[in-house]
Amino acid sequence: MPRIRYWAAAKTAAGVQEEWYDATTLGDLVEAAKAAHGDPLSTVLDRCSWIVDEAPIGGRDHASVTLSAGSTAEALPPFAGG
Repeated sequence: MPRIRYWAAAKTAAGVQEEWYDATTLGDLVEAAKAAHGDPLSTVLDRCSWIVDEAPIGGRDHASVTLSAGSTAEALPPFAGG
């Protein structure tokens, strides 16, 4: 089962560091997390950058990013600095 790992504001909004969901794409995984946690997390996830299995997703459609049973998706909210 794929895992989503939350960082910074996403971790705060979810109330946990990581969770596992039954999902076959990054899009499915994100939608499952949004449904489980509601608006506060949804707002953050809509602004996140994503890394799946150590590879940046960039601007790819989340529905086109296939996950395996052992995949890890990292939710990286925007942060200040430079």
